[in-house]
This record gives sequence, C-alpha cells and structure tokens, in this order.
Amino acid sequence: MRVVTWAGVDRLAQQETPIPEISDGEVLVRVSRVGICGSDLAILRGQHARAETGVILGHEFAGTVAESRAPGGPPVGSQVAVRPLIACADRGTVPPCRACASGNAHVCRSLGLYGVDEPGGLAEFVAVRAGAVHPVRQDVSPELTALAEPLAVAVHAVSRSGLTGGESVAVYGGGPIGLFTALVARHRGAADVVIVEPNAWRRGVAESFGFPVLDSGVDTPAAIRERTSGDGADIVFDSAGHPAVARQLTEAARIQGTIVIVGVYKSPPEVDLRTVNFAEHRLVGTRVYSRDDFATAVTLLENDDLALSGLPTRTFPVAEAADAFAAAGRGEGSVKVLIDPSQNGDDR
Repeated sequence: MRVVTWAGVDRLAQQETPIPEISDGEVLVRVSRVGICGSDLAILRGQHARAETGVILGHEFAGTVAESRAPGGPPVGSQVAVRPLIACADRGTVPPCRACASGNAHVCRSLGLYGVDEPGGLAEFVAVRAGAVHPVRQDVSPELTALAEPLAVAVHAVSRSGLTGGESVAVYGGGPIGLFTALVARHRGAADVVIVEPNAWRRGVAESFGFPVLDSGVDTPAAIRERTSGDGADIVFDSAGHPAVARQLTEAARIQGTIVIVGVYKSPPEVDLRTVNFAEHRLVGTRVYSRDDFATAVTLLENDDLALSGLPTRTFPVAEAADAFAAAGRGEGSVKVLIDPSQNGDDR
C-alpha cells in the first residue's frame, strides 16, 4: 500500500509498505479521507515535540472496516470515524495513570496519537484498536465523516465552557476549530456568537454560516463590549492560539465571565492574570475530547445539525499530498483540506 511519511523539515515522502496485520482487539480500516490540521503542519515544519521522521502522518481520518479481530465491534464494511487518542490504558500500562483510572483518558499523562506516536491515516489501510472506531451511518459522505475528529474538539470546548443557553459568546479564530466551536455554541443555545478572524476568506465563510465577524485588525475587545452593552462576552473561546489574542482575552470577557483556551500555544503567552483576579474570570483549559464528545460529534454529523454538508472542503489524491499540505497552510479556498489515500491522481 502507498503511505505518506514525514521525511524531515518541510519534506514528505511517499512509499510502498506492506498492508498491516491486525492483532486481537484490532480492526483494519480502509481509509477513505484524511484531514490536515495545524498539528500536521507543525510536524511538517519540524515544530512538533514528539513526531519522529518516518512516521505515517494523519490523525483526522475515516474509512470502512476491512477486517476485524474484535468480537462485538463494527462488522466488516461499516463506515467508521477513528478517535485517534492513545492513552496509557490502551497500551496496557499497569497501573494506569490517575487520569485514565478516573475515566479521563483524554488527559492521560502520556497521551499519544495515531499519526504522531503510531502509524496514522495517510495510508490505504491502518490498524487501530477496536475501541478507537465509531460507527457512522453509511449515507454520510466520507468528507463529513472525516470531520468527526476536529468537531469533537469543538464539542469538548463548549462542554467545558459551562454554556447552558442564552449566553453571549466570542470566538477568536475562524479556522476549522473556531468555526466548529461557534457552530456548536449556537446549536446549544448561545444567544449571540461573534467570530474574530484576520483572514478575509475565512471571514466570508463564517458570514455564510450566519455569524457576525470582526477583523482582528480592529479593537476587537471594544467591539465585543459594544455588542454586549459594555460588559464583554459571557464566554470567550481562544481557538487561535496566537500571542496577540492571549493579550486580549481578559478585555473581551465580562466580569466573572469564562475564558476557554482551545488552541494550543507553541510557547507560553503573555496573559493578564491581574485582570483574571480583579474580574474573577474563570479560566478553563481544554485538551482534545472524551469518548462521549466524539460520539456527540458523530451524531451532529449524521443529522447534519450544523449544516456542515455545506462546508467548503477540497480533496486531493494521495499523489498530491504535498500540494494538499501547501493548500492547508494557506488557509484559503477550503476550510478543511482532505486527502483520499485510495486515489493516486493518475486518472484525474
């Protein structure tokens, strides 16, 4: 089978490898689509702490079950989305870490990922633990099914925020995670959701989904306060992970408001913790998602509750993986760039 590996800084390699053999408790997934996200771009640039050269990339992936050695798991032919987290409990660590033992494996002390720590989805086939696959209705497109992983990040962020309905919400960052967070917040009853995004194309996409959008070039905290009778937003999500955004968060949130950090910072940013004190802000961290969050994301996709069937996406054949990564890095033309490992591009 053909796979795409990381070959060093700004270098991808395509090669032929044997189809993996599965062990008891595993399923073999024939991959249909793989999404490219910011962490994949960080690996390509040599900015990921754990990734090693030669790893098969891709942690946002979906496909169909080609073979199974997991009684009770999805039958062969089932469409599945893969939850790519690898906790110490999955590795058989005894005793498991405190997070895994308490049912919070998504914050495992030694959490890993398919596509970083084990072979990922940029391959025609991938062997995964049966517990990592979530069945998806057959009539859902592969493009939508592959969105389950990033959508689960948004579901988890909104769940962690404590949103109950009626709140004013500001989301910094209009990329896939920011847009999905805004959609989930609105779906769960937020009264007003505004997105802050510097990229004009992404602002246009957010507006097409019915969101008011602010250009990050303006005084966005002042604009957010103006929308909220001078108070600031009840909940502020940082899906940008940019130092300039970190400095604005406490100005954008109301007194006793909630700030949720969704984007992962490459280095510790400057945050106004004094205002966190004086305004009694609630500062919340998030990391990936739980099993329930992922299942919720699948349900949202199956019902098209967020109208993501209209999301601008672009699918590349695996032979054009380098072009796909370049397109994802530009952040324009498609909200999510996907790769089809079964399509080599020769017949386009």
